[in-house]
Order: sequence, then C-alpha cells, then structure tokens
Amino acid sequence: MVRPKWRKTGLADQLHTTLVAPRPEPLTVLLVDTTHPRVQALYETWGYRKVGEQQPFADSPLYAVMVRGLPGVQTV
Repeated sequence: MVRPKWRKTGLADQLHTTLVAPRPEPLTVLLVDTTHPRVQALYETWGYRKVGEQQPFADSPLYAVMVRGLPGVQTV
C-alpha cells in the first residue's frame, strides 16, 4: 500500500522493484482481491499475468493468482 499523497508518483513500482530484485527465485506470485480490477491491471503493467483464482479460506475473498518471472533469472 502506498499512502494517497504518494500515489501515481511511481513509488509503488520502485518499492516493488526494490523488494523483488534481489530474490533468487525464478518467479514471483501474488494474490489480488478480484473486486479490485484496477490493482490487477496495475500489476499487469508490471509484467504479471493472471493464472487462476484462489479462495484460501471459506470466509476470505476470491483472489486472482498472478505470476511474473524475475528480471535476470532464466527459467527452464
């Protein structure tokens, strides 16, 4: 989450890049509440793609499962 004052400044993308860049795994996975299509669309601009949906618990929201390969990591 980025505070409203800092939204639409590119800060969210910078924070995301800083968090995932040093990771050695070949991909990153995140869950997005399906009632927030703008958030899902933002992640798609960052290279994520929706690969399915998941409801981890009976009382939890339905989430879009999104996946993205990490920069500089070769996948087989």
